Amino acid sequence: MSLERLSWIWLATHALHERGRGRYFLLLLAILAAAVLSGCPSKTPVATAPPPPPPPTPTATIEVTPATVQAGQPVTITWKTENATDVAIDPVGAVQANGSQTATPTQSTTYHITAKGPGGVQEADARVTVTGASESQAASGGEEALQGEGANRLDVFFDTDDFSIRPDQLVTIKNDADFLKQHPDMRIVVEGHCDELGSTEYNLALGDRRATEVKAALEKAGVNSHRVRTISYGKEQPFCQEQSDDCWRMNRRAHLVPDMQR
Repeated sequence: MSLERLSWIWLATHALHERGRGRYFLLLLAILAAAVLSGCPSKTPVATAPPPPPPPTPTATIEVTPATVQAGQPVTITWKTENATDVAIDPVGAVQANGSQTATPTQSTTYHITAKGPGGVQEADARVTVTGASESQAASGGEEALQGEGANRLDVFFDTDDFSIRPDQLVTIKNDADFLKQHPDMRIVVEGHCDELGSTEYNLALGDRRATEVKAALEKAGVNSHRVRTISYGKEQPFCQEQSDDCWRMNRRAHLVPDMQR
């Protein structure tokens, strides 16, 4: 309360004391009412600074070219990140924010990049498939021989995100088993394939389950388990390259090829 207002109150109180309560009592009430109604002077608001914007989220991309090589051939790993202070590629190790380098993988490998920064973490994958030169050539010849025997029915197809054998594919399993019984010296590889939807790791796991299910079904149909091995290619070797449901449906399959490994 200001000094001026206090002075008014003091004068009113003094008048009441000197001259009694009488007519000056109303004067005192009026002065007090004016003091209360006028209120205290408003405070000047204090300006506050807006909060700083959140740090940007890192970005990361990685690519391996070519995607498929024979054993002993080099590949080029290329990556790019933004807003990252710590970048590492498994199994390469710590790397610069952007760059490229060559590598000679001895087996199929998934290169996993992790970019960390104040705004969070971003990850990405790139996979290279490594094949053996002699195995690839022999398998190609054996594939032609199988197709010459009318073995184009060997593919077993699956529903989206599923590895169970559909009822309409049981006839295919029986035909596959009958064919293998007619060729007792033939050993095969069951390849698990997927459409391109989903991550590399997810499709590799799904392709493995599909190949394993077909192998189990062939064993149940009377094929010796020692004649069959499995491998998963995930989404790395699609049969159909178009971007359509029909094409993706063709890529969700288990494919049988001759096994030239002894």
